[in-house]
Amino acid sequence: MEKEKKNSPEAGASSASKSKKGNICSFCGRKIERYEPAIKGMDGSIICMNCSELAYRYYQELQEGMSGSRKAEGQAPLELKKPEEIKAFLDQYVIGQEAAKKILSVAVYNHYKRLNYMASHPDGQDTEIEKSNIILVGPTGTGKTLLARSIARLLKVPFCIADATVLTEAGYVGEDVETILSRLLQAADYDLKQTERGIVFIDEIDKIARKSSNPSITRDVSGEGVQQALLKLLEGTESLVPPKGGRKHPNADMVKINTRNILFIGSGSFDGIERHIASRLRMKEVGYRKSEDRMEVSDSESLLRYVAPQDLRAYGLIPELIGRFPVLTHLDELDKASLLNILTEPKNALVRQYKQLFAMDGVELEFDPAVYEFVVDKAIEFKLGARGLRSIMEAMMTDLMYDLPSSGLTRFRLDLDYAKQHLGRGVFDKLQNG
Repeated sequence: MEKEKKNSPEAGASSASKSKKGNICSFCGRKIERYEPAIKGMDGSIICMNCSELAYRYYQELQEGMSGSRKAEGQAPLELKKPEEIKAFLDQYVIGQEAAKKILSVAVYNHYKRLNYMASHPDGQDTEIEKSNIILVGPTGTGKTLLARSIARLLKVPFCIADATVLTEAGYVGEDVETILSRLLQAADYDLKQTERGIVFIDEIDKIARKSSNPSITRDVSGEGVQQALLKLLEGTESLVPPKGGRKHPNADMVKINTRNILFIGSGSFDGIERHIASRLRMKEVGYRKSEDRMEVSDSESLLRYVAPQDLRAYGLIPELIGRFPVLTHLDELDKASLLNILTEPKNALVRQYKQLFAMDGVELEFDPAVYEFVVDKAIEFKLGARGLRSIMEAMMTDLMYDLPSSGLTRFRLDLDYAKQHLGRGVFDKLQNG
């Protein structure tokens, strides 16, 4: 009887249906073609290669998350760099600005020394040390953002740059202040403990100043409203953040981030703040004259070196926000000697970059020293700062970068006549003539 059942048509149909079912993935239900590799189980289940790859990725992410949480439970102390070592590193990329580099190096060192001390005394300390956020004041093109980027190269901590110009009060078009933490979380590869000891650089912080000191019928949602929203973030609070960024909504997954140990560095050009400084010092902004109640300042001396918290308040920042940036420093406007050094000396100097670009094409490029002074004079003339050096170099060398790779030349010397001739054709000559 049993043999008859095995040889019966019903048995054949049953086995045929099983083999047919065996060609369908037990996970996604997709039909598996004959040429596709698949994994079969002892119970007859089968998994296609797509589902196998997804399962492997999920397992890897799960393992990384578990290892990250284990590291967070017993994180090793940060490798501290002494202030002199931090400043020496900044000297390789930023020319001048000695006062700003010194203050920034000390602030970063103290911040992470504080974190290591707290990690080694988890049960409490005799003295509770608060963090010291920093604010940088200086004209455009003086190296504020470059300082932050250079520190990011040195420190093995999460670092992000946020632009204050896009921030608005919650509920209005723009970005919430919590998006700053979302970027830091992404920079830390979603490691929560690493995020909570990172650095946030808030650029253009002067753009959130009060639009007017007079009361208005409309809300200042991108000025004072943003300042109020930043207060708790800067001081230290547990903030709910959408991991992928964007607006918060009730059904979204949130991550709770404690900002108590996150160092915030604000920067801005604060255009026109010299008027407030001059008014506070009881002197004229231009053409200083000595009198009994006025302070004497030489023409070559920058007023920014006398910047104080009350000047930021007069500019439009609220006192509560200023108090959360206890470290205040300035960056001087770059003179001709500094711009010449920026053009040739740092590791990322423009002259070195262009020489390397041409060397990739087998061309040795040389510059006449007079060209350097010509480029710097143009940058000073158009008040472009260090950022304008690249614009001038690009305008001057566009034709050269177009012709030289296919010319067959192996060496080229760029002299002053060539620089004047080719820069005169560009937009800078129109600016001068206009």
